[in-house]
Amino acid sequence: MERPDRSNPKDDMTITDAATARLDDRAGLPEATGLDACDAPPACDAEDSETRLIREVLSRVGDKWSLLVIRMLHEHSMRFTELHRSIDGISHRMLTQTLRNLERDGLVSRTSYPEIPPRVEYAATDLGRSLALPVLGLVEWASANHTSITRARDAFDAARD
Repeated sequence: MERPDRSNPKDDMTITDAATARLDDRAGLPEATGLDACDAPPACDAEDSETRLIREVLSRVGDKWSLLVIRMLHEHSMRFTELHRSIDGISHRMLTQTLRNLERDGLVSRTSYPEIPPRVEYAATDLGRSLALPVLGLVEWASANHTSITRARDAFDAARD
């Protein structure tokens, strides 16, 4: 059996890489490969639509601000200012954008009360609370493994020096 030429990135490409490259190509990004992950166009269209949606959702829930907002709202509702003060480093604009995106995805609800001054509260929806469980699990994992990660980083950096 002939060994692949490792100087050619296409030889190391997996089906997932090829599918991602295809999606990036369709999004107007430079073509990463000449590989086509799908054999039959009808299956590709359905798969690409689902893949695109999954990537969008993972992108949304995987960004640090969304994770922090979901974490803060999973137990009780909060007003914007309270939420802003609770998340160190987030700008007013970024919090507004994050809340809108989470509300659009059904992870956060916004309730406006007809009072003077107006009062608006944000809360995690059932879907948002269901996301909080894996997020908190990830936080626990990071806490339990941060020493090992720090050691690995130090060893990696020392080997490069």
